[in-house]
Amino acid sequence: MGAFFALWLRLERIDDMSRKIVCLILFVACVSGTVLLYKGKGVGQQASGASQDAVQEAQVQREAPSKRPEQQKNSHDQSDIFSGTVAPPTSPVLQNQPDEGKMLGFDFARDPLNAKRPMQPPEEIKKADIADKPKVTAAQRKLLEQRYDLKPRLDSSVKMSRGKPIAVGPTARLAGGLTWQGLAQMTRDEIRKRNSFPYPSLPHPKHAAGGMVFSQAQIEMFPRLERFDVEFDIPEAFLPEFPPAIFFQNRPELGDVSRGEVVSINNFYRLFKDILTPAQLDGLQFLVTPFPQEEFNPTDDRKTNEPSLGVTCLDCHVNGHTTGQFHLNPDDRPQQRRFRLDTASLRGMFNQQIHGSKRSLRSVEDFTEFEQRTAYFNGDPIRAMKKGVNILDRVRVSHMAQFQNVLDFPPAPKLNTLGKLDSAKASQSEMRGEKLFFGKAQCSTCHEPPFYLDNKMHDLHIERFVNEPPDGPIKTFTLRGIKESPPYFHDGRLLTLEDTVEFFNLVLQLKLNEQEKRDLVAFMRVL
Repeated sequence: MGAFFALWLRLERIDDMSRKIVCLILFVACVSGTVLLYKGKGVGQQASGASQDAVQEAQVQREAPSKRPEQQKNSHDQSDIFSGTVAPPTSPVLQNQPDEGKMLGFDFARDPLNAKRPMQPPEEIKKADIADKPKVTAAQRKLLEQRYDLKPRLDSSVKMSRGKPIAVGPTARLAGGLTWQGLAQMTRDEIRKRNSFPYPSLPHPKHAAGGMVFSQAQIEMFPRLERFDVEFDIPEAFLPEFPPAIFFQNRPELGDVSRGEVVSINNFYRLFKDILTPAQLDGLQFLVTPFPQEEFNPTDDRKTNEPSLGVTCLDCHVNGHTTGQFHLNPDDRPQQRRFRLDTASLRGMFNQQIHGSKRSLRSVEDFTEFEQRTAYFNGDPIRAMKKGVNILDRVRVSHMAQFQNVLDFPPAPKLNTLGKLDSAKASQSEMRGEKLFFGKAQCSTCHEPPFYLDNKMHDLHIERFVNEPPDGPIKTFTLRGIKESPPYFHDGRLLTLEDTVEFFNLVLQLKLNEQEKRDLVAFMRVL
């Protein structure tokens, strides 16, 4: 604008009309340039107009030009005297002691997790991880393609709350020309002997490292969640919606309150300041605040390119639900004995009495507090201190629980107040499926209405059918809203509801026919 007024003065000798025309053109150019400048730089926005991730922005270190003398690296700065291997001993006597007084083995405070030798440079580990990533990804893809038909068949009418179509199964490939009916006629010993069980455990793509792995759709929105050593494996068609809908049990008239956004530190207050109480907002703020985690942290143990503030509770439990993120269960040792663990939904938390697939914690407050020392750090409090454990006080934990306890299931318009089908609204197939659910299929033994869980832990003894060690008891998960939570089972090995029915038809030896299986799926889709 200053240039505009300077030009005005220089145009004093030009006749009035010409000066007015020239100045009008210059004024429009100045205004347009200013607008474009702000759009290009983005006042709180990216050039595309999309909101920046505040967490990602906080972690970006911008290089400043090294103009001042104190910024220049000198010979002392670049010397090796800072290395632990050349530190002088406190006494020359140490030369005569074992190992000259040095720690020649692994030092946990110094050496990265899974280092192959003491003092192995983290850059060397990262380089090897990056080089191995294509092979790790290809091997997991080959395994999935051997086990499943990954070409999605989508239902034309049944969709999730925000419109994503449901994938139809079963997807598992049967060995040796077997059919599902033929397999169901075999005894468990025959199935095990012939290695014909179609649903063995699903491994983590890189079990030795393990840790949280996020889907590509989520990484595209939040690049800070990308790892350099491993990729997500299950195709997007078999995952929940991203973003998932959000329903509040204290405000059912609002329906989906997500408004098509992923709740994060950027938008939680704008979305919910008129809906949640101050205590619930405070709890939600902590649920979208990143804390250091095993693979996402500021140390050289991390699996991200740059140091990370960590992950948030709602990075895994997106919008209080899930989009299929997975890691390893923290409850078993040694490492090879642990199993892949699919992220469970937080919907309906207010009516659940045990938490954690194996830990059986008795309150959501306990679960929230101990996640910092279990899922976040693989059940190892020693590593937590090194990487930045967050010790939550009980008041803040209770606020986090207050938010989690308002998360509700999606509406189920075909169910009555007791959680059973309303015969005036249900189809004949759904009605037959309900009868099977409470009868021949034995589903209601563990999944009791109205919330379709029994708040107990059960052992299916799958080792009877497959040459794998037993899992032991695992808690019953709710079936309310189940069509929106694929993949299924604790490790995500069952990609569709049809696969789930086939799995239990074998494990419980139900002898369901094809029509009965379809009817059972039809009923579960309306829960």
